[in-house]
Amino acid sequence: MNFSIDIEDDNWNQIPDLEDVARKAVAAALGDANVEVNILFTDDLAIAKLNKDWRGKASPTNVLSFPVDDFPVPAGEAKPLGDIVLAYGVVSREAAEQGKTLPQHAIHLMIHGALHLLGHDHEADADAQAMEALEIDILKGLGFPDPYERD
Repeated sequence: MNFSIDIEDDNWNQIPDLEDVARKAVAAALGDANVEVNILFTDDLAIAKLNKDWRGKASPTNVLSFPVDDFPVPAGEAKPLGDIVLAYGVVSREAAEQGKTLPQHAIHLMIHGALHLLGHDHEADADAQAMEALEIDILKGLGFPDPYERD
C-alpha cells in the first residue's frame, strides 16, 4: 500500500506521529490491497471550497473522499484508489462536542473516508448501518470504542 500524506494545516501536528497514525488507520480499512491513497490534512476554508466545488455544499465538512475512476494498472503496480481530505477545525470541534480525543475522531473519519474510496456509502439506511458496522469492527481491531455508541 502506498500513501501520499500532506499536512497543510499545522494544527494537525497536535496528533503525535500523524503520518503513521494515518497509514495504520487507512490500512486497517483497506486490508492488504495493493493501492495508492492520498491523504490531505487541511483547514475548514480549503475543505469548504472543495465541498462547494464537488458537492455543491457551501460549508466545511469533516471529511471528503474522492475515489479514482477504475482504469487498468500494470501488473504489480499499486492501483490509485483516491484521496481523503480532513478539515482540522470541523474535526476538532466535533471531537470536543462528542467527548472524544482528536486522534480518536480523526482515525474514525480516516476509516470512514477509506470505506468511501472502496465504494461504501450511507445514503440509504441499510447502507449506513452496514458502513457503520464496518467502521465499528475496524476501530475495535485498532483498540478504539464504538464511535456511534449513544449514552
